[in-house]
Amino acid sequence: MPFDTDNVPQIASKEVLSRVLQAPVIPVFYHADVEHAQNIISACYAGGIRVFEFTNRGDNAFEVFSKLRGYVRDNCPDMLLGIGTIYNAKDAEAFILAGADFVVQPITTADVAAICRHYDVAWVPGVMTLNEIFHATRLGAAMVKIFPAGVLGPDYIKAVHGPMPKVKIMVTGGVEPTTESLGAWFGAGVSAVGMGSQLFKDSSDLEALGQRIAELMAFVDTVKK
Repeated sequence: MPFDTDNVPQIASKEVLSRVLQAPVIPVFYHADVEHAQNIISACYAGGIRVFEFTNRGDNAFEVFSKLRGYVRDNCPDMLLGIGTIYNAKDAEAFILAGADFVVQPITTADVAAICRHYDVAWVPGVMTLNEIFHATRLGAAMVKIFPAGVLGPDYIKAVHGPMPKVKIMVTGGVEPTTESLGAWFGAGVSAVGMGSQLFKDSSDLEALGQRIAELMAFVDTVKK
């Protein structure tokens, strides 16, 4: 993998977190075709998305991400582009050097935490239990990701915030692109939501996708804490 150290993000992890909290609806997306991925990102950007997670779920994910990094820089200047589905430090560093603004894990590993601290890149590890959340925050996580959120439900978030009122939580997996779903999750106290396949069920009409996202973003502005 060719690395361009000029791509190493200049946005500090605290600034990334601040921007996530301002624009807390995050598409979670992978596609092997660069042009299709660019079109999706443009539609999301037009709808008001400012934080986008591309996932490391295909053999050519690194190559696609690298091309998207330049596209986002040139066409979506206010958008943060991060990488998800990271399991080890080697992959985390590769994507950081390719320009990832943040790193998301489905699990929590100390080696990825260390790499992100080294580059001051925002790190969002995957957790479920209180013990896992505590472990992640001890490793430096300013925000954690609960997955699969749909299995647990908004009431679980409320319960977690009983003993851990200050923990910032992003939920993914089962979050629906509806005002009812978003209202329930933000009402329960989440700081951000990630939406994948349900958001992109019908992405053939990119203008309609952008409009749907714009409506959701406007709603979230009224309910986020």
